[in-house]
Amino acid sequence: MKQIMMGAVLSALMMGALAAAARAQPFTATLSNHTPLEFGMPADEAARALGAPLTYLRGRPGDETYLAIRDLGGSGLFVRRDRLYLQFRHGRLTGWKGDWGRNWMWQ
Repeated sequence: MKQIMMGAVLSALMMGALAAAARAQPFTATLSNHTPLEFGMPADEAARALGAPLTYLRGRPGDETYLAIRDLGGSGLFVRRDRLYLQFRHGRLTGWKGDWGRNWMWQ
């Protein structure tokens, strides 16, 4: 009986320690995209952080605008595709803008 009680106390302590360790992580560590965009990153790093290929839209070499289309799933019935425009100057990320547009179904 003593061993069972000791085992229960030990497992309760271990579960408490695991829960505290899980709470100590920053929120961004729990996201599927835990590598955020940062100003100054090159195009290949931005594509890797987004997990989506970049499509060239316009601009001179080094000063381009790219489009990243991310398939984020959706409700299961409808696919959700978010567009993200990325602006690069001198080969470095200087800005981005999300364009969620209007869903044609709700017009």
